[in-house]
Amino acid sequence: MKLTGPFLFILATLLIDAIGIGIVFPIMPDLMDRVGAGSTAEGAFWGGIMMSAYAAAMFVFGPIVGSLSDAYGRRPVLIAALATLTIDYVIMALAQTYWVLLVGRVVAGMAGATYITATAYIADIAKPEERGAAFGMIGAAFGIGFVLGPAVGGLASGWHITAPFWIAAALSALNVAFGVFILPESLKAENRRPFGKRDLNPFGTIKRAFLIPGLAIPLICIFVFEFANMVYPTLWAFWGREVFGWDGFTIGLSLSAYGVLIAVVQAGVLPQMTKRFGDFRTLVLATAAAVIGMIGFGFAGAVWAVVVFLPIAALSDMAPPLMTAFAANCAEEDQQGLVQGVIASLSSIAAVAAPLALTGVFEHFVNTDGIYLPGAPYLLGAILILTIVPLILRLRGSG
Repeated sequence: MKLTGPFLFILATLLIDAIGIGIVFPIMPDLMDRVGAGSTAEGAFWGGIMMSAYAAAMFVFGPIVGSLSDAYGRRPVLIAALATLTIDYVIMALAQTYWVLLVGRVVAGMAGATYITATAYIADIAKPEERGAAFGMIGAAFGIGFVLGPAVGGLASGWHITAPFWIAAALSALNVAFGVFILPESLKAENRRPFGKRDLNPFGTIKRAFLIPGLAIPLICIFVFEFANMVYPTLWAFWGREVFGWDGFTIGLSLSAYGVLIAVVQAGVLPQMTKRFGDFRTLVLATAAAVIGMIGFGFAGAVWAVVVFLPIAALSDMAPPLMTAFAANCAEEDQQGLVQGVIASLSSIAAVAAPLALTGVFEHFVNTDGIYLPGAPYLLGAILILTIVPLILRLRGSG
């Protein structure tokens, strides 16, 4: 699709938002040390609890946020979400105890994140056949943000452990200002629907979404894929420290490298792949890359293996935007916010359960007298993705 002003603004907004998110990842082990979370394995567990709390709040409020944007427009909801994220980063910067950090993540989850409304915004302005590539550009913006975010986070943590949070708060505040003065509304009045009591029930909203013809399969695929893919944000820093003895700077550098690869794949490779092979075949390739990448990391014991499998893992990041495009194309114009909210809600359910399960597996295979296998969570992720291959194959002809 054409790079119009509103589209570029959404990409810029998500870029800054991704910097704010990625800036925190390299300091998670040190942050857990600061609040007395214990050893590396125990810190991974309590870090997983934080991610699950964020996801649980998003599960409850995600469909509400999406439905509110269907009723009142994307612009005001997006600005409110950005403002709440700014408050969250300030809370985390000031936190002295683990429980205050936990409250901060719940507040951020209640915002529904910016991704829900941003993807609905893109669905408003993109043609159905352009949505896969357009959602891929969103992923590219996040990839570039993760190039800058972890690198800045790793460097800023050398000044003070809370410095990355203050930088993230400042960037999020800039997002709010940009939204107030620049962002136009994308949802036309005739394409809006009333917000009712039933929109307050996340379970009812998810049920309604599954009843939309053709939508159940991409929703299931998104849920399982997001569950498996949570292994990266949940455990990368702890796995890197355990297997290779990486410090915050090295973790940030590796995440930045991954971000570069994601940006290249989603901004450059994905549009060309979908143009030449179509959405379905590209999705099959991305799924295969996901399985290969996770198996590779599961058995990796040397840095060269990270160098080999990181590009393969980056190719797998074509899958979520393509699955999202399949889902968006099943919905009417006045349902795009609802669908994106449900996608975020399902991803949140996965993000609630996955950190608990994956960190539990990590702790078991690290603190054990039996088989020592810190890459076990990656192998579990590969198995989960293999289970949805039959459903992915049923999407043939849809893209």
